[in-house]
Amino acid sequence: MSTLAARPGLRLQPRVRAALSVFALVVTVLFAPGVGLASSHKAFAVTKLTQAQAESMFRSAGITWSSSGNCTDRYNSTCTSFDQLNLTTAQGAVTLKKASGCALNITGGTETGHASGTYSHWNGYKLDFSKYTCLGNYIKTYFSYSGLRGDGYPMWTAASGNVYTDEGSHWDVVFYTCGGC
Repeated sequence: MSTLAARPGLRLQPRVRAALSVFALVVTVLFAPGVGLASSHKAFAVTKLTQAQAESMFRSAGITWSSSGNCTDRYNSTCTSFDQLNLTTAQGAVTLKKASGCALNITGGTETGHASGTYSHWNGYKLDFSKYTCLGNYIKTYFSYSGLRGDGYPMWTAASGNVYTDEGSHWDVVFYTCGGC
């Protein structure tokens, strides 16, 4: 009896070769980091916004923004920048505004000075909001308490998967989705 190992010059039949190629591709996709079974969130390409595009969306929705430096420079930590904000993040803020009926003021965007990571401010996934009573009541009423973040701050998770963290002086929100836009 001969085996594949015993016959080094053996060429695989085209159908076997094709089946092995498909199997290898499927396994690669299923277990690649951040994709398939190895992913906690769906991987997809994101659309990035300019400062002007995000401001237009927020202004149209009645969302305000402020910064201690009264500026929008992404490379200045005292500014509130929307440069390179993900479209779904901006849409998520608009959805939150419409659903809650609360005043929203953004105090942190994509500017430097926030914690790093894949789902970070810098990468366009997070916004900080002023801590208004209406917003806090909405989050605590309609979203599920999901425990303490690693740094000890309490979190609430929306049905959309977006996570709202009470950081004491403001709400830190990671938008994985647009929240039902």
